[in-house]
Amino acid sequence: MIPALWIEPPMSAEEAARWTTSEERTQAAAFASERRRADFLSWRAVVRRELGADVRIAYDSLGAPVVTDLPVHISVSHCAGRIAVCASPDRCAVDIEPETRNFSRAVSRYLTPEEKSLSGDPFWPGIVWCAKEALYKYSGRRELDFRRDLRVEQVDLAAGMLTGRIENGEPVGLSVCREDGYIVVYIL
Repeated sequence: MIPALWIEPPMSAEEAARWTTSEERTQAAAFASERRRADFLSWRAVVRRELGADVRIAYDSLGAPVVTDLPVHISVSHCAGRIAVCASPDRCAVDIEPETRNFSRAVSRYLTPEEKSLSGDPFWPGIVWCAKEALYKYSGRRELDFRRDLRVEQVDLAAGMLTGRIENGEPVGLSVCREDGYIVVYIL
């Protein structure tokens, strides 16, 4: 399988029904939020549409989604109006946020002075947030501090590339794009 990234609006319940199981539809029906129902069913529908209708989806011990019957890794992210799913034979991760999200209340909890100095782009706080979310998912670990343990060290926004690091590990290449009013950062 070639690594792939799919970004799209949530599907209607009717569209998602073609690719989701009756158990998943029953589980989604219990959610109070229509948006949560749509996100839950949509990302599962995308996985099956792209990887095969019979793909089984479960969760690992950390709560991350996994495909149980194919040698493929997946990562999922959703926000108001979009879902993002990536798949790869190797570990992968994705995060998506609307460009309009206000990160000012949280910025002190995740953006270091060194990271702030890397770019003056007005979307930089959102890009770093998405990068750190992707690094967190990619790490496959819990209890990482977004300021201390996850770092963005280099940036080339013109090329759509970032370099990050998880604790004292090897550098991790991340891709960044802005699409239809959304910031997407992914590791494939």
